Amino acid sequence: MGALGWLTRRRSATARSVLAGEAAAEAARKSAQEAAGEPRPAAERAEEAKKAEFPVVGDARAAAFFDLDNTVMQGAAIFHLGRGLYKRHFFQKRELARFAWQQTWFRLAGVEDPAHMEDARNSALSIVKGHRVSELMSIGEEIYDEYMAERIWPGTRALAQAHLDAGQKVWLVTAAPVETATIIARRLGLTGALGTVAESVGGVYTGRLVGEPLHGPAKAEAVRALAAAERLDLSRCAAYSDSSNDIPMLSIVGHPYAINPDARLRRHAREQGWRLRDYRTGRKAARIGIPAAAGVGALAGGAAAAVAVHRRRR
Repeated sequence: MGALGWLTRRRSATARSVLAGEAAAEAARKSAQEAAGEPRPAAERAEEAKKAEFPVVGDARAAAFFDLDNTVMQGAAIFHLGRGLYKRHFFQKRELARFAWQQTWFRLAGVEDPAHMEDARNSALSIVKGHRVSELMSIGEEIYDEYMAERIWPGTRALAQAHLDAGQKVWLVTAAPVETATIIARRLGLTGALGTVAESVGGVYTGRLVGEPLHGPAKAEAVRALAAAERLDLSRCAAYSDSSNDIPMLSIVGHPYAINPDARLRRHAREQGWRLRDYRTGRKAARIGIPAAAGVGALAGGAAAAVAVHRRRR
């Protein structure tokens, strides 16, 4: 009975990963179709592409997938989002201290405690429960300008722009809320974003997720689902991440990159012959773990925003 129970739980976890991946893929495609990009000056794009040092070839069946936290942006999106929500009185100092402790624990431990992560996720979900999706989207735009814009890694942005300049689509793939991820993608001129989908009914958050946080294996499922919908050839695609938790996503593409990698990903990338880029200073690169896409990413799963897919099905 013990073995049977374990197998049942394993299958259930896999099913949740698939659901989260498919929901994120559909939401990302819709947001990309609805959102108009904000193109930057041609000279700036050309200069960044030159710095990218990546031989991108124009290919309609190729695309690029970028993790967000510590890959595209310094730090965790959910942490910056939390700062903005606290400033707007969404929660009290006691809850802020709790979030700060969780952020610190994830950074120092370098590993995931499922119970700890679930507690963080539930805390975030409770904060936005009852709020309107449109409210969080509007606030998210302000928070991007206040805390996130100046933390984008120029080097990673140049890599993404190189793909765009070659005529390829570029997607963020993150455990951060899909609305937050979509705002960042639009501001950077990217195609769209795959993110954690929070359930909403009538435009109001219910305090539940669709599936699970878009983290680890769920990211790989989301990329597969999007690739199938977009008729992409994953062997021609590229993926970029800082975290060993994204090895499943990195492993399904033909061109995986380790960006600002944690220790485990750096080892794995060297063993597999993957390319590496590190845009941190020596001091930052020496810090242990910084597994933002791991623990903090799971926290992000509930902290905001929502799924167009699930909303339309209601």
